[in-house]
Amino acid sequence: MIQRDADTIEVRAEERIDTARLEPYLREHLDGADGPLTVRQFGGGHANLTYLIRFGEREWVLRRPPLGPVAPGAHDMRREHRVLSVLHAGYPLAPQAYLLCTDASVIGADFFVMERRHGIAFRRDIPPPWRDRADVLRGVGESLVDNLATLHAVDPASVGLGELGKPEGYVERQVNGWIERWYNALTPDVGAAEPFVGWLRQRIPQSRRTALLHNDYKLDNTLLDAENPAQTVAVLDWDMCTRGEPLMDFGELLALWGEKGGGAEHLHGRMPTWHDGFFTRRDAAERYARKSGADMTDLHWYVVFNYFRFAVILQQIYIRYVRGQTTDERFKEMGAAVNAVVERGLALIDSGDI
Repeated sequence: MIQRDADTIEVRAEERIDTARLEPYLREHLDGADGPLTVRQFGGGHANLTYLIRFGEREWVLRRPPLGPVAPGAHDMRREHRVLSVLHAGYPLAPQAYLLCTDASVIGADFFVMERRHGIAFRRDIPPPWRDRADVLRGVGESLVDNLATLHAVDPASVGLGELGKPEGYVERQVNGWIERWYNALTPDVGAAEPFVGWLRQRIPQSRRTALLHNDYKLDNTLLDAENPAQTVAVLDWDMCTRGEPLMDFGELLALWGEKGGGAEHLHGRMPTWHDGFFTRRDAAERYARKSGADMTDLHWYVVFNYFRFAVILQQIYIRYVRGQTTDERFKEMGAAVNAVVERGLALIDSGDI
């Protein structure tokens, strides 16, 4: 029997919510908010703060941005609510959002409330008993690739998202935007990565397709069925969803896809896909190409770009720790992790591989 709240923790002291203001707001605006209120925290994320809200026996999930200043356009609760209020109709793995609050006097930031889905998450490693089940892990990898291809096949207009984002010039804006974020978040113990930045700017590919993008699609942003993890229960964390070139999404998935014997298991944030049963990156790319019909000519660039993007994301988290905006000890060693990701990305440029 899976413990009901095994994936939650007591709310961290610095991340507590003022329930004196939140509770009456939810009772007024959220259908079914009856009975005593309890609040716990989902402890696995590194950026947005996510809480389990329970009134009596009914459960919801509350999402808000991280504490302290955030990068422009990041951690956008209004965008995530907009997407999740409609996307479930065409992509059932997206949980449904019910309520958006933009009144900062309630908890100090925008937040939204969505349905809770029950499942397990594979994060830094595969838990027993699944670690030794190559047949199940093969299915996990297949679902991970197939579910992304399915998302990219959804017609944005059919779910009310035909005007989301600005697909024209999307790739170039992404390059320039993440480079700017990098320089804004640098700390003295992290290198400047000039060769990385120059290579990306000089080789920006032309976009070939437009699709709905999750924009942070990876194994630990999915919930898996506790009895059969090859079945996906939900895809989470939609605050950067937009329309653009779908190889941006798939390039991130491959950039995080660890392979056996490649040292990937020692690189912070890589998916634990080096266990027996998972595809190689090359096999994953071939499956995605078959499922999506995508032209994969520029895949190498998109994988390299996502190494850089991941380094920036880690650095933005790390600088919050350096500035004292969070005391979460998980973030203490992220400066070294950022340098490792940059070095790996530069090596990938030299190899020409994915």
